[in-house]
Amino acid sequence: MEPMFLIVIVVILALSFDFINGFHDTANAIATSVSTRALSPRNAILIAASLNFIGALTFTGVAKSIGGKVADPSTLDHGMIIIVATLIAAIAWNLITWWFGIPSSSSHALIGSMAGAVIASAGFAGINSSGFASIIKGLIFSPIIAFVIGFIVMKLVYWIFANFSPHRLNKNFRTMQIVTACFQSFTHGTNDAQKAMGVITFALVAGGLQTDLEVPLWVKISAATAMGLGTSVGGWKIIKTMGSKIFKIEPANGVSADLTSASVILGATLTGFPVSTTHVVTSGILGVGAAKRFRDVKWNVAGKIIVTWFITIPISAILAGAVFKLIELLFL
Repeated sequence: MEPMFLIVIVVILALSFDFINGFHDTANAIATSVSTRALSPRNAILIAASLNFIGALTFTGVAKSIGGKVADPSTLDHGMIIIVATLIAAIAWNLITWWFGIPSSSSHALIGSMAGAVIASAGFAGINSSGFASIIKGLIFSPIIAFVIGFIVMKLVYWIFANFSPHRLNKNFRTMQIVTACFQSFTHGTNDAQKAMGVITFALVAGGLQTDLEVPLWVKISAATAMGLGTSVGGWKIIKTMGSKIFKIEPANGVSADLTSASVILGATLTGFPVSTTHVVTSGILGVGAAKRFRDVKWNVAGKIIVTWFITIPISAILAGAVFKLIELLFL
């Protein structure tokens, strides 16, 4: 297949992934504010779409990590086909989990798919083991950090505002949730939208159109726009799971969870690590819920979410490997 044709296919698939990521993962950023009625669904989605767009244009460190840490695109024989297989598998897994309302990780799906496609093409030797390991560590430890911080933040909120009446406390925190929802949406854009940017840049290097992992301006704008448009569609299945099925969220809980997850995501973005916003947000909510009342958390729902976390990378890797082999059989 012609390199330019493949690059066009990669760009279309990558922007489709970003669009799907917008309605699949961005629901995490606004779930708590919608569930506590701090924001109407319409206003929450408009805010999330706008701030995701701005956040996506702000940083590029995560894009460079995605573009070069899993594998070196300049050394792979079928780099473009690898990216096509990666995106098809990641999109398929995102749609499957969205359909069932499971807040799985788009980051895990993308990284697992890329690893699977690389292995199918070049064997395990094609994987940049140190870079891949550092990404996996970030994906593993960020939810743990979010859970611990969420627990501590919620305990501090209860201690500081112990003498406030519940009505006054909820009223004040409901107003604060508008600010924290904005912060959460912005940080989501700074990390998640960059993953599609990294994939497109990987393809540009593999196709010989550029020699480094600097993200072109047109790639930034395209990915940010796709993320913003996807956000505007909304993700009501995920909002329902995140906003009500884990535990009953009140405004003080929502603010604590939003501040926790947004801070962890922004910290990861500043250090260039791609993290799962889904994992971080869910873990922040779990930490806050455990601090509020441990037995009120619906741990069976949390357990199903965690199982999905663990199976996403291997399943998406197998899917991508199978897609690569199918393309290889038909076209190479």
